[in-house]
Formats: sequence, C-alpha cells, structure tokens
Amino acid sequence: MEQVLVLIIILLSLASSGRCSDVYSRNDFPKGFVFGSAVSAFQWEGAVDEDGRMPSIWDTYVHSSDGPTGDIACDGYHKYKEDVRLMYNMGLDAFRLSISWPRLIPSGRGPVNPKGLRFYKDLIDELIRHGVEPHVTLYHNDLPQVLEDEYGGWIDKKIIDDFTAFADVCFREFGDKVKSWWTINDPNMLAWGGYDLGVFPPMHCSPPFGIGNCSRGNSSTEPYIALHNMLLAHASTARLYKQTYKDKQHGSVGITLFAYWMVPFTSSEEDKIATQRAKDFFLAWVLHPLVFGDYPDVMKRTAGERLPSFSKEESELVKGSSDFLGLIHYTAMYAAHLSTSIHAGDFNSDMNALLLPFGNSTLFKFDVLPWGLEGVLEYIKQNYGNPPVYILENGTPTNQHSSLNDIGRVEYLHAYIAAVLSSVRNGSDIRGYFQWSFMDLYEFIDPNYTYGLYYVNFSDPERARSPKTSALWYTALLQGSTVSSQKLKSLSVSSSPALSFQ
Repeated sequence: MEQVLVLIIILLSLASSGRCSDVYSRNDFPKGFVFGSAVSAFQWEGAVDEDGRMPSIWDTYVHSSDGPTGDIACDGYHKYKEDVRLMYNMGLDAFRLSISWPRLIPSGRGPVNPKGLRFYKDLIDELIRHGVEPHVTLYHNDLPQVLEDEYGGWIDKKIIDDFTAFADVCFREFGDKVKSWWTINDPNMLAWGGYDLGVFPPMHCSPPFGIGNCSRGNSSTEPYIALHNMLLAHASTARLYKQTYKDKQHGSVGITLFAYWMVPFTSSEEDKIATQRAKDFFLAWVLHPLVFGDYPDVMKRTAGERLPSFSKEESELVKGSSDFLGLIHYTAMYAAHLSTSIHAGDFNSDMNALLLPFGNSTLFKFDVLPWGLEGVLEYIKQNYGNPPVYILENGTPTNQHSSLNDIGRVEYLHAYIAAVLSSVRNGSDIRGYFQWSFMDLYEFIDPNYTYGLYYVNFSDPERARSPKTSALWYTALLQGSTVSSQKLKSLSVSSSPALSFQ
C-alpha cells in the first residue's frame, strides 16, 4: 500500500503549479483550517446490546422492518483503535464522532453507565494520542427509546432538562479533552422527516400528510414543536457550558444545519418567490432564532398558532447561543411553486414549494454541483452576519458493492473542497471541512449505498476495512500535495471491493 500511496502523491504533485479553480493544496487554506472526517455512533459502533447500552429510537426504527440493522454496523465499539490508526495514517486533523445517549445514560436520565463512559474516554484518549482532534456531537438522532415512550421525546418540554443533564455529564467527563461540541445534528431535517413526513425516527406523522407509517403523531404541529424544543435544548446546553465549563475547559458549542441550496425551477416570478419561501422555512427556521431570536415572519404568518412562540427570556437564550455553525450539505435542489395544495396544514404544505432534484441527481447519486455549497455559504454570510462555519458533512454515495476505484467520489470531493476554498477567498468565515463518511457505515435509507473513504466488508465477521481511491486522494491532500482535476483519471487502486490493503 505504501508504494501505491507514494505513486498517488507523486502523480498529484505533478499537477500544474499555476492557480485556478480546480488546482489547490491544503496550504492554500488559512492557517488553522481543520480537515477531518466523520461518523455517527449508531452507524459506526454496533454493539447495540452490549455493556449496558439500551435501545434508541433509531434501533426501534430499523427493527420495524425486515431489512439490515445497525446491531453490528462497523463494529467500531471493538475496532476503534484500528480505526484511529487509519485516521492517523491518513493525516486527519480532526474526527467528528457522536455520543450514544443510551450507551452513556441508558435510562435517558439518572445513573451513568460506567462501561459506556469508559468507551468514550478511551476513544477520545486514543484520538488525542494520535494527534486527531475530537469534535463531538451530543445528539445524532439516537434518543433513548425510554424517553420517547415516557413522554414523546422532542415534542415535550421535559426533553430540555433531560438533554441538558446528558450534556452536563459529557462536558464534565470529556470536556478537559474536547474543545468543539455540537449539540444537535440536523434539527431541521429531523423535525421535518421525523415529525411531518414520518420517514425518520421516531416516525411521527398523521394522515393525510405523512408518507411513512402514520400510526401516531400530528404533522400539523409536531414538526414545529420538535424543532422549537431542539433549539431550546441547544440553548440551555450552551448556557450551561458557558456558565460552568468554558472558563476551565476553553471550548465552544455549536449546532448544525442541514442545507440544500435551492434555485428556482423556472424563471417565473412564482418560482423565485417559492425558492425564497423554501429558504425561509428550511434554513431560516434554524438560523433566524439563532441570530435574531425569533422565527421568520413568513413562517409566523403561515403557520400561525401552530408555530410555537418564544418568550422574551427564551428569545434571549436562543439568540447568540451558537459559537459556530455546523453546515451539512450534499446537493442543490430546484424549488417550484405549488399553485394548489391538496392538503393544507403541515410543514410541507406551509412551505408550499416543491423541492426537485437538480440535473441527474437522485437519492443515491449526486451530480457534482459545488456552486450549491458556495451559494449556501454566501447566503449565510450575507444574511446572518458571517458566523464561523464548519462544513460538518459533505460527501456522495456509491454502491457499496462496486469498485474500490471510486473516482466519482474523488471528483465530487475535489470540486466541493475547491468550492470551500473559493468561499474562504470570498470572505466566508469557514474554519474546517469534514468529509462524510470516514468509512462505509450502516446506512438506514439503503444499506447498499455508502459514503466511506474506506470500504467495510459487512459480510465479514471481522468487518475488514480497505481504502478506496478516495482515501488515497484525501490522504495526499492532507499531506500537502497539490491536487488537480486533470490528474483524477490517473487514480486507481482496484476494480474489486474484495481486495484488502493490509
């Protein structure tokens, strides 16, 4: 493998020394800019019923059908040392992980699980020993099922105190070594998909709105209530950190945003207005409260009393509560005006904009549209005071059973990292880029399509890892080589995913 990697680096280093949009190295980024990769606990750890861990809403969701589950996933719970070594060899500056709430506090509140606590301490220590900075997400959609059963999870304000207490344990136990905290992953997507459409855990929706199994929930109100409580839980957690831990630990707390970039489907005025409305509902739903302390006017007018309101105290708590913003971006979408709505009264119909894939993109194939990422970053810069931003997820899926020579992923990453550099040069305050995902993970939408730099053989009890071409390319970038799209076609490791580099 070393010889192959050296060859790759040489090829990349031969790229033109001139500067253009597709030729760059990590040295072109600001000093201190962080390059990393990411996983989530449920998709990576496995060991779902080991050492005191209890079920989460994600466990319940995947076990509701006859398909594959995350019970073993990548077996990261047992193989974390091997994986950290791979990160070290790649040259990652940082690694984004999440804490499994039901592993750390199995009952959702109360006693801490000592074996869960030991696992995360050992994982964080292992990262730091190898010079990899841990960025920790507190909540990646793995709410303890017991809290969902007790009071409905995010639709009840009780979750705010329970989440803050969970965060308190994490800050107290890990905060001496973790400086970058992310409270809640994808709150806008979790609220929309989990409480209106019913396609994500905990599968809440109500007829005629949802497209999932609408056996419980209220699509008219719950998406708004769930996100409102997520914002309050985030703000409560951020206040706790600032009041109790920041002076001692010197860290920061942020929240993430799932962000499509949206462009009008046609040049009609209606589609242009619908595009702005979609941005207000999907992006400003989170950004407006964080920056201005309240929801956008269009949301308040449209949803009316179904949209919770912030008290003066809550508004002040949420406003300015995020030290930085984590951006999750994969692709761009068209937005089209819906002239008539069959059903009125849920988030989807309130938004009144149809989101359509751009170009040839599908759920499992993304066109390379780096201008979409630039569009989101510029929009945030212009409308929300240019906050510090980390790109926390960006990547593209490929068939998990296809070739290790994932040249399409390399082309995608090359173009999007170039877009990040372009946005930096245009004045966006971007602090880091995290590729999704470090290795093939358990993917609940379709396990056949994965995002990893490393192939994981899920048929092998040992879950063997093998580098793809994208892993070698990212390694070369991280080691300072100049990369150019002209050299992408030169890259190849194997045509067979069965090949293992040991």
